[in-house]
Amino acid sequence: MPDIIMPRLSDTMEDGVVSAWLKKVGDQITRGEIVAEIETDKALMELEAYDDGVLEKILAEPGVRVPIGEPIAIVGDGSTSGAVSADSAIGGATSIGASGAALSETGSTAPVVAPQRGSSSDNAPGLGRTAVVKSSPLARKIARELQIDIAAVVGTGPGGRITRNDVEAAHSVSAAEAAVITASSADANVVSPQHVPASGGFEEVALTNIQRVSAIRLTESKQQAPHFYVTSAIDVTELFAFRVRINATLDAAGDSKVSVNDLLVKAVAVALRKNSSINVSFAGDKLLRHKGIHLGVAVATPAGLLVPVIRDADRKSVSEIATESRDKATRARDRKLRAEEMSGGTFTISNLGMFGIEQFTAVINSPESAILAVGAAADELRLDGGEVVARKILRVTLSADHRAIDGAVAAQFLASLKELVENPLRIVT
Repeated sequence: MPDIIMPRLSDTMEDGVVSAWLKKVGDQITRGEIVAEIETDKALMELEAYDDGVLEKILAEPGVRVPIGEPIAIVGDGSTSGAVSADSAIGGATSIGASGAALSETGSTAPVVAPQRGSSSDNAPGLGRTAVVKSSPLARKIARELQIDIAAVVGTGPGGRITRNDVEAAHSVSAAEAAVITASSADANVVSPQHVPASGGFEEVALTNIQRVSAIRLTESKQQAPHFYVTSAIDVTELFAFRVRINATLDAAGDSKVSVNDLLVKAVAVALRKNSSINVSFAGDKLLRHKGIHLGVAVATPAGLLVPVIRDADRKSVSEIATESRDKATRARDRKLRAEEMSGGTFTISNLGMFGIEQFTAVINSPESAILAVGAAADELRLDGGEVVARKILRVTLSADHRAIDGAVAAQFLASLKELVENPLRIVT
């Protein structure tokens, strides 16, 4: 019988969560029919049936996280509907590991010799115990490589099965604990973090898939990319007046209005076109200088932060940017964005001005090399020809990867952006 497996629905997806089944056991399904909704690291996506047949068994209930390639349901002719065990179904599936090679996932309960930390061989004498655990060959292989006792790992796969992600998560926790112990030993004044009590005045809130993946990637970004920050105070008095004039024209024509953020997105795109050394990615012994200017615009959603991408933003009018930004922000909040609409960004803008935040620093959205944090405009007193006047000042902070961008290059970019914003006609000409 064929399996419905967890598919790869985005280029960065490693696992997915079954959000909802649109078919129930015993239902007839046809090839191409939508049978379930899958939550990926980026969006809520529809899963099509691969074959005609009857949905005989659901292996992954809603809310269960399943690695790519693992079976989540069984399709057959209906003769054994509901009679096939989850373990036997998992036994015939394959999953794709990090290297892209297909590994057999037996899913059987088998004795596994789990090596203890510090060992380099599965068969070294005195290395732990034989544990009966439900795990995949891939998980066991990674456990051996990381020297993790797989019997002590909590499985989150179907039926409590231990997956590759479970092993890697256990390794991360062990590494963090080891770091705390080392620090405490080196300095008696270091206070180790205390464990959260098992009960008390708190509520456990499970991370969404987006939040979980974002946490991993943002941590990797801060650890791998040496961030540095440059801030510029920009006079946006003329920009605000320019927006009023543009919107009056658009309103008279029956078109949608533009926001200050739309104008800033266009200004950033033009500044990147003039400063292509910012529009890069670090790639080991080389830099990738991107020909297209594809701007990610961070959007807060109930499920976490999403970054829809406006492709070729430098070639689009402010009105086109406004329409696209509004549409994608709405669909991002409704979890209706396609994976390709959140991929391929070369630079990101994060605006917290609407919350009254005047200045902040943002974490780079890898593999990009820079992100611009935009604060709120505030009235400030400035000297103008010997007179004190009130001007609207906006502060922006560029976070840059020092491996790819030098301080002078970052400063030149902000100088270009400042000149454009303070002379807004240059944004649209």
